[in-house]
Amino acid sequence: MSRWSPNSRGRLEQAAYELFLGQGYEQTTVADIAKRAGLTERTFFRHYADKREVLFGGSAALQDQLLRELDRLPSTLPTIEAVRIAVEAIASLLHGRRALARERQRIVAAHADLQERELIKRATLTAALAQALQRRGVPEPAASLAADMGIGVFYVGFGHWLTDPADRELVEIVHEGFDQLKAVASGI
Repeated sequence: MSRWSPNSRGRLEQAAYELFLGQGYEQTTVADIAKRAGLTERTFFRHYADKREVLFGGSAALQDQLLRELDRLPSTLPTIEAVRIAVEAIASLLHGRRALARERQRIVAAHADLQERELIKRATLTAALAQALQRRGVPEPAASLAADMGIGVFYVGFGHWLTDPADRELVEIVHEGFDQLKAVASGI
């Protein structure tokens, strides 16, 4: 095998999903994934710490995008509006990835340890957003409440997006979710 392979991360991800869905998550080894992708185990470990991270490898990119988007917004923007814009930015990262997200969700839903990892991912994202809001001058507990609400809207929207019969984009569903949150908060 060559030392450099184009899109090795993508090939590993595709191979892992095929194997997880075909033969089961627990039965799939790193060696199986690397072989299916036409790569070495060493290449696998250059990209992922373990097979679980294939499913959660995008977490850092979501968090980075969320915080970058929030940082670029003017500090005079109302907190919930800044959260909305930042959360919609991470929703847009999933554009065109619904089929893969559905497969991932099926795998995660079938394994308690992966569900636990998903909850950790959500808590980490929420905490990072709350800290970023505090740096913007939002006091506690308002920063944590706004972060919880924003990430909650994202995850509820994500669940609806996976099964949306109208095939709308996640960013649209998340936008509507913030409108619904606003209506609930105002007592409508």
